[in-house]
Amino acid sequence: MELVEEEDSAEAQQEFDAAAEKFAKRLDAFEFKTYLSDPDDPSSALLTIHPGAGGTESMDWASMILRMYMRWAEQNGFETDTIDFQAGDEAGVKSATIEIKGDYAYGYLKGESGVHRLVRISPFDANKRRHTSFCSVFVLPEVEGDINIEIKSDDLRIDTYRASGAGGQHVNKVSSAVRITHEPTGIVVQCQSERSQLKNRESAMKVLKARLYQLEKEKEEAKKQKLEATKKKIEWGSQIRSYVFHPYNMIKDHRTDYETSNVTAVMDGNLSEFINSYLMFSK
Repeated sequence: MELVEEEDSAEAQQEFDAAAEKFAKRLDAFEFKTYLSDPDDPSSALLTIHPGAGGTESMDWASMILRMYMRWAEQNGFETDTIDFQAGDEAGVKSATIEIKGDYAYGYLKGESGVHRLVRISPFDANKRRHTSFCSVFVLPEVEGDINIEIKSDDLRIDTYRASGAGGQHVNKVSSAVRITHEPTGIVVQCQSERSQLKNRESAMKVLKARLYQLEKEKEEAKKQKLEATKKKIEWGSQIRSYVFHPYNMIKDHRTDYETSNVTAVMDGNLSEFINSYLMFSK
């Protein structure tokens, strides 16, 4: 700044402004990471999406939410891998689990767990009536390989079945999809994204290990409710965020009261303000 004042030139001022803006962004990022101090925050994330009641309308909403998180990951330098995807009968998604790989993916996304509510004119309603749909999002930290989670083979029920969706003859002839049930806890995970049954089993075991780790962590922290009890019922009154497309445009987080009318940007992955406001609010 002193040099800029001495030179008193527009070129020097522009150079200073650019450097100051870059520094401010680095400082903001550094300061923000102080909110991500939990042991699991640096981990990659496993994100699962389920539609609520409502058939095709809710399944379509689930697919919109899935795209929103995929776009967020892409814009913020994270890699994504689809572990499980079950398409709806007519449109949308019955369920999906994706892995979001990268430093602090879980830290950023942990506040996204909960019920997301949509209000819009349904494209599937011939009478163009307004519909309310619900979708649940559940986020887990990916468990690192050096964390010891004992999974006894006698506790597992492993079923194989034919994958649904695209895949041609392979889908019709080979039972490559895998479903694993952990009988002591009742946790069920499944994967059908790979052509190889072995790879699907490895991916399903990764999700199971993450869920069992989360369960053990909650026990250690003396939480009264187990992992599955943290999932809210997918219905009115339990939502963490509302997305209103009609009769006006507004997305509001009910925990922090942060809201925006730019629904297009949010659905295209611009979630930073919602994520930031929640992390600051929860500290």
